[in-house]
Amino acid sequence: MSRVAYSVAMTAESDAALRRHLLRRDGQEDLCFAIWHPSEGSSRMTALVGAPIMPRAGDRNVHGNASFNHLFFERAIEEAAAAGGGLAFLHSHPAGCGWQSMSRDDIEAERGHAAAALGATALPLVGLTLAGDGSWSARFWPRVAPRQYERMDCGTVRVVGRTMGMHFYDRLAPPSAAVRAQIRTVASWGEHKQATIARLRVGVVGAGSVGGMIAEALARTGVVDVTVIDFDHIEEHNLDRLVYATRRDIGQIKAEVLAGRLADSATAQDFSCNPVVAAVYEETGFRAALDCDVIFSCVDRPWGRHVLNLVAYAHLIPVFDGGIAVKANGRGQLVRADWRAHTCAPGHACMACLGQYSPGLVQTEREGLLDDPRYIDGLPDGHVLKARENVFAFSMSCASFQVMQMLTYVLAPANLEPSPQLYHFVGCFLEEDPKTACDAHCAFSAMVGLGDHSGFAITGGRPAAQEQRAPVEASKTMWAAVRHWLDSAFRRKTVKG
Repeated sequence: MSRVAYSVAMTAESDAALRRHLLRRDGQEDLCFAIWHPSEGSSRMTALVGAPIMPRAGDRNVHGNASFNHLFFERAIEEAAAAGGGLAFLHSHPAGCGWQSMSRDDIEAERGHAAAALGATALPLVGLTLAGDGSWSARFWPRVAPRQYERMDCGTVRVVGRTMGMHFYDRLAPPSAAVRAQIRTVASWGEHKQATIARLRVGVVGAGSVGGMIAEALARTGVVDVTVIDFDHIEEHNLDRLVYATRRDIGQIKAEVLAGRLADSATAQDFSCNPVVAAVYEETGFRAALDCDVIFSCVDRPWGRHVLNLVAYAHLIPVFDGGIAVKANGRGQLVRADWRAHTCAPGHACMACLGQYSPGLVQTEREGLLDDPRYIDGLPDGHVLKARENVFAFSMSCASFQVMQMLTYVLAPANLEPSPQLYHFVGCFLEEDPKTACDAHCAFSAMVGLGDHSGFAITGGRPAAQEQRAPVEASKTMWAAVRHWLDSAFRRKTVKG
């Protein structure tokens, strides 16, 4: 599947407000404006459509079709500029179904106002159409030459809340054809839902034990486009937990080895895995994460979780997180083993409010103290940062919990929603966390949909990440030099001969 360069996202709350206004009971078209903020990934720009700007009396004419006057447009531009965002123009096609094409009048209305919108907000005009069956379609209007604006269709529109709605433009994001290897998968939830799952661009952040199993599940389920983000390399002590690695892989980059394994496991004919050799808190890893529609969080440090928490709420990319906690007594006997999984998206409690990481430790990690043995040794016994608990069997169960969170969120079987789950190995029982919403003063709830305008300086470099890459990069550089020397020697010998 070709990579989508433009997309739109909105919360379920915004979606509901826009539907109430645009889908009129009298069946006529209607319109409004909205403010959008950018979420710029490494290969995709997403418009995060937020606060609607509704018409007042006299702002527009509804006559089967709908049109707006210049005063409404000027007010909308002023509100968008004051909010530091861009301007989106939305209208409805009540008789339409699915992704909508544009009439000549639609095109001229949007293109004719693109220059003013860009001049006032420094962001291109974004247009959206809502069909009568609730399907969204969208496009950007960037300037491509002086006084010339070109329509760039979006490939997807996603709506995130307690569950997820995805709208695809088949020409840019075509459905992946089901194959014989997926017969039982498709039979479980039908071709339509399978097409949705397959077309999601899924990120897996962390290629350790849990991340490797999740990625394997995605490839076998038929997901076409997977991005794996991890800077670490495989060591011998990882082999009891990495389902995709063998002794031959020791010293290699986890993300690259996993990507190679997935190419063999995938059931989709057009499968692609993009290994990103970076930490998610580095700019390269962070921007790669923003290209995704959903993300699995398989990290065990506070900074990575902090970044993914921001991604889930500010950038409207649902994150499925999990974790394992194991405790042994002084005689080395297991007394507790718990693992949990939860969905982080607007309408759900975030990782910080669920206690999955301590925001206070983020700066500690940024300063490099979590990689200082002296600092770790000075922590009290039983501290979470001293834990070494990724046992294969526990990781396998945690991975399955996270995959089930994703399936429940995307499929919404029987209109059910995912809720935080906690499993206790000692006692063999499952409980649901009653905390389903963020605290009243949660910082992440205040930045929903602000994207790159959230004001958080979230990325940076960490010496440990560079040190982990150094041996492999040095080896690649050395072998590149050797190959260059051999090629040169061969050419010299050939010339002399």
